Amino acid sequence: MAPEKESNGMDNYAFAVDGVVTRFCGLPEGQDADTSEEDGRNKLAYCVTDAPPWYLCIILGIQHCLTAFGGIIAIPLILSQGLCLQHDGLTQSHLISTIFFVSGICTLLQVTLGVRLPILQGGTFTLLAPSMALLSMPEWACPAWTQNATLVNTSSPEFIHVWQSRMQVLQGSIMVGSLFQVLVGFSGLIGLFMRFIGPLTIAPTISLIGLSLFDSAGANAGNHWGISAMTTCLIVLFSQYLRHIAIPMPTYSKAKKFHTSRMYIFQILPVLLGITVSWLICYLFTIYNVLPSEPDQYGYLARTDVKGDVIGSAPWFRFPYPGQWGLPSVSLAGVLGILAGVISSMIESVGDYHACARLSGAPPPPKHAISRGIGIEGLGCLLAGAWGTGNGTTSYSENVGALGITKVGSRMVIVACGFIMIIIGVFGKIGAIFTTIPTPVIGGMFLVMFGVISAAGISNLQYSDMNSSRNIFIFGFSMFTGLAVPNWIVKNPSAIATGIVELDHVLQVLLTTSMFVGGFFGFILDNTIPGTKRERGIVAWNKAHEDDSENTLESDEVYGLPCGISSRLSSCSWVRYVPFCPSYKARPENITPSSSISLDKKEPSKNDTHIIVAVAL
Repeated sequence: MAPEKESNGMDNYAFAVDGVVTRFCGLPEGQDADTSEEDGRNKLAYCVTDAPPWYLCIILGIQHCLTAFGGIIAIPLILSQGLCLQHDGLTQSHLISTIFFVSGICTLLQVTLGVRLPILQGGTFTLLAPSMALLSMPEWACPAWTQNATLVNTSSPEFIHVWQSRMQVLQGSIMVGSLFQVLVGFSGLIGLFMRFIGPLTIAPTISLIGLSLFDSAGANAGNHWGISAMTTCLIVLFSQYLRHIAIPMPTYSKAKKFHTSRMYIFQILPVLLGITVSWLICYLFTIYNVLPSEPDQYGYLARTDVKGDVIGSAPWFRFPYPGQWGLPSVSLAGVLGILAGVISSMIESVGDYHACARLSGAPPPPKHAISRGIGIEGLGCLLAGAWGTGNGTTSYSENVGALGITKVGSRMVIVACGFIMIIIGVFGKIGAIFTTIPTPVIGGMFLVMFGVISAAGISNLQYSDMNSSRNIFIFGFSMFTGLAVPNWIVKNPSAIATGIVELDHVLQVLLTTSMFVGGFFGFILDNTIPGTKRERGIVAWNKAHEDDSENTLESDEVYGLPCGISSRLSSCSWVRYVPFCPSYKARPENITPSSSISLDKKEPSKNDTHIIVAVAL
């Protein structure tokens, strides 16, 4: 989810993005990029290798959790429809707890062993589209009785088998598909992929993720358009109109005791604030019976007590574990669909790494760090499949934007955030609280979120020459076929009949996944229709994501393996042949003093009042 993903911005909802880099990193218009990076680095309170005080790590870690809140909880709530769990609030709470738990583990792996930048890991929408396509196949269609709350007995063996069998095939498909990402990452093949994938492939792929989810957004919002419109307006108000307004917040320091410090709270947490206000209003409407109390009346689903006493029935502590929903099964159709999402996720993450390095005061990530980061993300998807989140993991670009806002680029903050997410995943009551959010409130959030995802994909066309009729044709044709073909296949599911059941399932999943259809045509046409690299946008694309970092001591301090592993491996000649291992290189003797101290450790500031604020729900 730069604050906008430089590769495509898929997971970045762009609520707190515009102007962040310019305001906090000192990027005057037309200024040289290297100079801009140095200016931004000098303005950071803590760089990537610094260790802020423990209390500051906890406060900012909580803030990062809240920033990722919207994207993390949205995924299990959407998946619950395909898993036939609309009326099982307790299981939904378990899914939310599990995705928080696994996101925390993957975040710690990425910061310690992966790319080693302060970048948070969480669920990804790129895997959501193929997952929903798999669950929409006729054999996995939800039985009619699961759609009626009065007929659902959530503890019955029949109902448990219905949703767990769907989750198991989803788990197995994600686990097998993630092995491809592990291979591409640790083998260094990500560089080869990037040679053939440019803006005209990425733009339709990402845009169609948001556009293909319009039905889910409309269905949720349509349960009460008034509440949905209020949620949407609040999010837009906070993220667009009030984002530059600083709010005084209570702060404490030894020097000034209790005082106030100004914070751009609307820019940091617009989604959370919008949902919380709407949620509170729905709660008040519920206790005063403003909303209808009969299930068959319009607006009933806007009540906060629809799912009964889910908070009371949820356990205080619940430790998620691999295989908690049963033994995963594998579907070839599901694996191929997941592969389309995995490829998109990898390309997005490369842009995130460069943006995160810039905002955290680190050198641009070298090839070995990018390969290791992609490999760890694949391992994270493998763990997410094993634990049963129904999704994978990817880098969250909205949290990259938070680095520019807080001016704290230390990876220790993200380490604290990882532990906090694990704690949230263990406390079952927290996940249960999230399930009481009314569906119209979720629908209002989706209207904004999916719209921005679609626009973020189109923004990649800035690298291409859109005055070229070639590029206009490729993008237009890819987008239109990405909408038309899946729509026709959904309406005519029996049209695919090759005589081979497995092949029918594969084609059914792939051709109903909009991002695959659009991305496939974009990839084929962009690489076969004659056009210069500048016209295609490859030159500008590579310039924006170029790897100009060498294996210097400064780079090794940031991207080297922890616990001195890099220095121990430097004496081994075979290390140079391992794509994800840093090859040690001596520091040049003529290094300038300014560059040699860019990553020096900072002593904890005696006055952190410009950073420490009270973040409240």
